[in-house]
Amino acid sequence: MYKVERQDSSRKAVYASPVCVSDEERSGGHASRRLKVLFVVEGYSDIRFVTGLSEICDLTMLVPAKQYRESGLDRRVLASGAKVRVDELEGGRLRFQTACFGYLWRHAREFDVILSQEILRGSLNSCLVGALFHKPVVTYMNVPPVQYFQCRRERRQNGWWRNLLGTTLIRFLVWCNAKLATRCVAVGPYMAEVAARHCARVSMGYAYGVDTEFYRPAEESEKPRLRSRLDLPADKFLILSGSRVSHEKDPETVLRATSMARAQGLDAVVLNLGGGYQDFLRLAEDMALPGAKEWVLGRPAAHPMSELADYYRAADVVAQASLDEGAGMTTMEAVACGVPVVCTAVGGMALIMPEHVRLTPRRDAEAMAQQFLWIAAHRAEAVAQALRGREYVSREWSRKRAFASLAEVLASVALVNQERANG
Repeated sequence: MYKVERQDSSRKAVYASPVCVSDEERSGGHASRRLKVLFVVEGYSDIRFVTGLSEICDLTMLVPAKQYRESGLDRRVLASGAKVRVDELEGGRLRFQTACFGYLWRHAREFDVILSQEILRGSLNSCLVGALFHKPVVTYMNVPPVQYFQCRRERRQNGWWRNLLGTTLIRFLVWCNAKLATRCVAVGPYMAEVAARHCARVSMGYAYGVDTEFYRPAEESEKPRLRSRLDLPADKFLILSGSRVSHEKDPETVLRATSMARAQGLDAVVLNLGGGYQDFLRLAEDMALPGAKEWVLGRPAAHPMSELADYYRAADVVAQASLDEGAGMTTMEAVACGVPVVCTAVGGMALIMPEHVRLTPRRDAEAMAQQFLWIAAHRAEAVAQALRGREYVSREWSRKRAFASLAEVLASVALVNQERANG
């Protein structure tokens, strides 16, 4: 089992945030202020995490300019009104690494805590500078790095030599960062177990949680209106595949399963929402599935804070097939909307809520097709299972809990660091 670090409840934190400090602590005679946190992003991030983080601290983000703009996160941050300063660094990987180290060297002392995304190259800069300047560094793990990289080998994207070299480098970076980081926050029980193999101080995190007021069930009478407004087929069995096309995902199984279910009489269509939806459409064409152009649909990613929930509610089922998976936030958002979920029994999806989703073996299209058919034939029972999942998500994976938990970790490491500095 991984060891979860907890803040000593007998201490009164000097640092405060709206979600983690009680009225008693605020009135205890200790001056409190919002933590100054630098969030170092090495790739892409999610607007839900950024807005939530901005609510619990005085936030500065250090981002690679190309990914920040390409993903549309720059526009989403601006539109959200979040109180966050964003410093963008230009250039590819090597130039970003160099510029990132220089930025941290110049500015690390201005912050109470450095929060660093994942536990690879970006975090190495954070951990090295944090150790030199005695600043606490919290690494935040959303994905299992070695396991995700091995998926490239499974897909034959990497030869044996590149796979060996890449795996060795990843393991080295993980080892270094695990030794240097003050704390590692890992999303969900699967990621916590992965992190605990390397890190001595692990806390379980909840990513951005699920806003169950936004992700809510729809009445059956609402679905026709939703499909009409979203321009979706009114009379089809709608399978929603909301994940991007990436090496650790398994869109081939979703497509094959849909084709098999159609061959057995289910009038199904599958819709992919994501930045790589065109790749999804090309994949269906390359697989030469019968009549795929008629039943494989794709659209750009929907905004997760204003649009995505309606797509869940309009669907008959959400399908998530993966070769490996950190937590599977898509599956939790779906059941929060009362929508049945079929997903692969891997990683966090197998551990977090196995009683509330329909699990299938890895790369087993026939098993997934049978689950589609079962849901179509047992609609009330499938929805009831999803609604029990909503209760679980509301209790264990709420947005409030996600950021209260993170706020506690940040305040705890900042407090310990201050106590050490004061001798």
